[in-house]
Amino acid sequence: MRVSIYQLFVRHFSNHKKSSVYDGSIAENGCGTFDGVTTRALEGIVEMGYTHVWLTGVLEQISATSYLGIPGDNEVLLKGKAGSPYAIRDYFDVSADYATDPEYRLEEFADLLERCHQLGLTVLIDFVPNHVARSYCSDVKPELNFGNEDECDRFFAWNNNFFYLEGEGTIELPTGAYPHETHGRVTGNNAATWSPGLSDWYETVKLNYGHDYTKGRDTSELPDANAELDDVPDTWVKMDAILAHWQELGVGGFRCDMAHMVPMEFWAWAIRRARLRDPSCYILGEAYDGDPAKMTSSNVLDALIEAGFDSVYDGDSYELIKSVVEQGRPATDLDELLWSPNRLDFMLRYAENHDEVRLGSSHHWRGQGGILNRAVTAFLTGVGRAPFMLYNGQEVGEVGDGAEGFAQDDGRSSIFDYGHLPALSKWTNEGAFDGGGLSEDQRSLREWYAEWGQLMREPAFTSGGVYGLNTANFANETFRAENEEIAHHVYAFIRHERASGEAFLVVINFHPEKQVESLELILPEGASAWCGADLAPKLLLGSIGPGGVAVFSLDL
Repeated sequence: MRVSIYQLFVRHFSNHKKSSVYDGSIAENGCGTFDGVTTRALEGIVEMGYTHVWLTGVLEQISATSYLGIPGDNEVLLKGKAGSPYAIRDYFDVSADYATDPEYRLEEFADLLERCHQLGLTVLIDFVPNHVARSYCSDVKPELNFGNEDECDRFFAWNNNFFYLEGEGTIELPTGAYPHETHGRVTGNNAATWSPGLSDWYETVKLNYGHDYTKGRDTSELPDANAELDDVPDTWVKMDAILAHWQELGVGGFRCDMAHMVPMEFWAWAIRRARLRDPSCYILGEAYDGDPAKMTSSNVLDALIEAGFDSVYDGDSYELIKSVVEQGRPATDLDELLWSPNRLDFMLRYAENHDEVRLGSSHHWRGQGGILNRAVTAFLTGVGRAPFMLYNGQEVGEVGDGAEGFAQDDGRSSIFDYGHLPALSKWTNEGAFDGGGLSEDQRSLREWYAEWGQLMREPAFTSGGVYGLNTANFANETFRAENEEIAHHVYAFIRHERASGEAFLVVINFHPEKQVESLELILPEGASAWCGADLAPKLLLGSIGPGGVAVFSLDL
């Protein structure tokens, strides 16, 4: 099975209130709920061919909103009134924002899990191992609070949960003083200072995995994957308890935030234990090899796969396709992806997620991402056997334009502010989830995503290989957009699986304005040998419109 993940940010997805008050409260702008993600909503995701759903930001996070006598957080910690979903306040609880009745929030979350399971969807949630909110305090399992037994007068100790600053004082955040911290602690992005800056992850504190990150990347002193609970640092024990807690509730896997900032030895140990509890537990890592904070000297993507991850973010492929669109590089440069087996098989592909800009943003993708939505997605998901992910709203052309509060007009849908997704809400349609408000273009785009998602479940795309055709067609006068003198905007490849004999030809036009006319594609002898069949030397394929994707079944 080829894994396909639908990223569902509950706050947006099932929020049917359409007001957009700048920096608005939950009362003014509304918030999605677990109950609002109905069976019909999930059926719509299954109909598009998705196997997994990542319920984003559901753990209890810092927030301006108070519930059940528990006050909201100090305003100096808040990035937006909704707060950052990656500043976790209680690892064993879910956000009361998403509950119809906050007192029964965990029961409502469990009901949502059951609805997903009944439709065959595996549920992932966030696991944020590198840092927690400065205000972290578990009400569910206070005995497992971080820092309970720390030696706070030492920057580093093997069994400490945090890294502590020298001296005494008050943490001065860029938003104001935070007087509730008895001992100063290092921020989530390794800033060891009493006065972190605006670009620091100042609302969070870094967790300690038994290695002093200031001493380099050699973590060989840490326990191995088979170590017993009594032989590992205290943070490992608590993190294992967190994973076990959610697995017992029915969570089928985890999207691990900034996985490269945590020692590889911990991952090998924790993943082994998670899979002893559930052999099918799916582990996805957000990681970037170019980050100086990575905890390995080798390629972090390879190291995480070796540690047991099922897949890791493919930021390189995302940047590759973005550079083709934004910098005008020739489509043939996309062949770079075909040279790396790991990227073809294990690296998670995405054209959008909550950290990246919307394809339809007027500020990015040269303002052409909306037109090229199908083309970008078809390339990233169609080349290779790797898992792929779609961010809610992408399938109906969400644009992400406009300032919402803490998140300014940056081309993203804010994860810090209360609000809704204007395009997606036309599909959710007041909870009917029938697309009743979609325009013709939006409906057509979503239908394409459904058809493409089903195509990606065919053997040629789940287990077959890929053969690029751009080199053979570089001099082909028909292999170019209208009036172009050289091949620049067209990309073509074959997907073929030998066991089934199935083969598909995919041709993509990356030009946002011009069509490819009367394309006569050259199939070289190498393609015939690779397919194990006598392919015609040329195929007359007709025209492909701007941003279009054409798929042909090859008769072998």
